[in-house]
Amino acid sequence: MNRKDVGLRIRVDRGLRESFVEACRVQDVQASQVLRQFMRTFVEKSAGGSQLALPLEKDHKLQSAK
Repeated sequence: MNRKDVGLRIRVDRGLRESFVEACRVQDVQASQVLRQFMRTFVEKSAGGSQLALPLEKDHKLQSAK
């Protein structure tokens, strides 16, 4: 595995973080591994010119309120 030399700090809702960490625990994977894989996939798809259907932050809040 390559040595990581930078970090990324983000702010998320507490409930989302707790749900994410629990989902990772249940699947026996590290949260950091999941995030790195998402980032790789996102970059690859973006470089290929495909449109990604990711909800905007405000859309996510609207969906969770339903």
